[in-house]
Amino acid sequence: MDPVSTRLAGPVRLAETYERPLGVPPSLRSWFAAAGHIPIQLRQPDALTHIPTAATTVILRRQAPDHQDVMVIGPRTRASYHAAKAPASCLRLRIAPGAVRPLLGVAAAEMTDRIVPLAEFPGPLAEFTDRILHAAADGVLPLLEHQLPQRISDDPADRSRRALLSDAATLVADRIGVSEVAARLAVSERQLRNLFTSGIGLSPKHFARISRVRRLLSGPDAALLADLAADEGFYDQSHMAADFRSLMGVAPSRFFEGRLPAPVPCTAHPRG
Repeated sequence: MDPVSTRLAGPVRLAETYERPLGVPPSLRSWFAAAGHIPIQLRQPDALTHIPTAATTVILRRQAPDHQDVMVIGPRTRASYHAAKAPASCLRLRIAPGAVRPLLGVAAAEMTDRIVPLAEFPGPLAEFTDRILHAAADGVLPLLEHQLPQRISDDPADRSRRALLSDAATLVADRIGVSEVAARLAVSERQLRNLFTSGIGLSPKHFARISRVRRLLSGPDAALLADLAADEGFYDQSHMAADFRSLMGVAPSRFFEGRLPAPVPCTAHPRG
């Protein structure tokens, strides 16, 4: 999924605004689609907006002075608005489509809208919990690069399914309809839905909704909402506004003006 632009004005501060992209080593690209690091900010924003995402993400959070944890956050179907209790740094490793089960030992659908400590999973990535906790932020990917591939069982059928899902996700994100995607990839619509549910944790239609709203957030301001609605394939502006509100918890006009829901404290405690 394409990164979200940071051109939003006013008090809207996306978590992505503060994230520094990290290169994923070639040996890990079958397992992690992207990585980024949010360093400790000397001046914390009042609140950060975490927009919906289709990725399951491994989060290493270090909060000054001595608290740290490694959590797995599943696909987020709604935005959240958090105020940090204290300055914290955050390393985020976004798991590639279809790689949740090989890494964590569970289907992606089991992680949707959930937060679970990494150590609780039965998959091979959980074995690295302590080493991740004690590694520097720029040392986690090299650590996994040298040790993780040998710990994962990866057969040709799994690679084929991941490749198929990756192609399907790209097409759906590019606003290709589910029926046409299924036809292009020579699978049934039912197979396509099952592939998305097990490998990403969302239906193709929900994946498409999140992709559209993320692209809307790359628009510079609310004045272009009508044009954005047409460009993104919504029936009209009211359809776009309803979809935006259901995912972001606030109407698009209010969001772009910075009139956001009240933030809640950011906590490391898992839910679900």
